[in-house]
Amino acid sequence: MADSRLLCVLADIPDGGAISRHVESATGGFQIILMRRGRQVFAYHNECPHQGRHLDYVPGKFLIKNAQIICAAHGATFAVESGSRISGPCSSGLVRFPVQLEGDEVRLA
Repeated sequence: MADSRLLCVLADIPDGGAISRHVESATGGFQIILMRRGRQVFAYHNECPHQGRHLDYVPGKFLIKNAQIICAAHGATFAVESGSRISGPCSSGLVRFPVQLEGDEVRLA
């Protein structure tokens, strides 16, 4: 992923909320979560480290409260800004993806 791929524009992500995007890869691709706090965007693989399930309760809809994202399947909680595990049945945090803002465009770094 050395190239800078456009994921969305900042306004696509609700402030304090999240969206998902499919990222193409040689193996068919994967889902990432894009979460926003002001002009900061945080991106993670859309997979709970507990059992590999997506974090959304329906495609593209996430449970976010008090700057924490909550796994819809098992209730594990993770910090939006770092992806680190706060509580729940998993032993690690979320896998982070580097993103950058270019104007109002959100791109993989």
